[in-house]
Amino acid sequence: MGHKIAILGTGNVAWHFARVLENAGHVITHVFNREIEKAEKFALDFFNASTGNSTDMSQVDASLFILAISDDAIEEIAQTLVLPHGSMLIHTSGSIPLSALGYAQTQNIGVLYPVQTLSKGQPIDFSKVPLCIEGESQETLNTLEEIASGMSETVYPLSSHQRKVIHLAAVFACNFANHMFSISKKILESNQMTFELLQPLIVETLNKSLDIGPENAQTGPAKRGDLETLDQQFNALSNDAELAEIYKLVSQHIMDTYAD
Repeated sequence: MGHKIAILGTGNVAWHFARVLENAGHVITHVFNREIEKAEKFALDFFNASTGNSTDMSQVDASLFILAISDDAIEEIAQTLVLPHGSMLIHTSGSIPLSALGYAQTQNIGVLYPVQTLSKGQPIDFSKVPLCIEGESQETLNTLEEIASGMSETVYPLSSHQRKVIHLAAVFACNFANHMFSISKKILESNQMTFELLQPLIVETLNKSLDIGPENAQTGPAKRGDLETLDQQFNALSNDAELAEIYKLVSQHIMDTYAD
């Protein structure tokens, strides 16, 4: 049976969740944003959705309220919400504990966290996205498992601590890795070359890491202890002390990891 759902937020996670949930048979009945214009624009894609910028949602026709907002706003908004009796409130963050909803008006609180980088308008096969769920009660957890199973093939009931560990690991695997791609692009473009040169290398590196494990896929001058190449490349960054320091720290960590 489909649920009537209110989406609080209009960012990347909200954009994907709203569409996946509607495709799974649920109905988006309300969209909240502190800036009403953003809520109205977001709601254009959802025929049944009302909009609002008030945290008094006592009259909203929904049984599930999803906080898909910035981490630092979750606890503040949760405390000010006025919800319909018996409704459920969840957030979608990896780093914020379930207890952040502890002062909400409802006891039916939980978490539904997607382990994926999401961007508005960027298509993704959400059925392959691991979803981590947590509920204050077994009833809430059961409801979240039912909803999550309709969104993805992979659902993990995890504690707040486990979820924070996943989020930390994801920062290294996703955010830091992508920043390294940005650095690589900047180095090439500053020397009149295109980032496309590295794209096959990046794809192969990722595929090999997933296939044989990242610890077995590591290559490069730091892995083999090629000090001459390391010195040459470090010196090539002499005009950018900050980048040179990053190169030095990462190279040293690789050398220490693979030291005999």
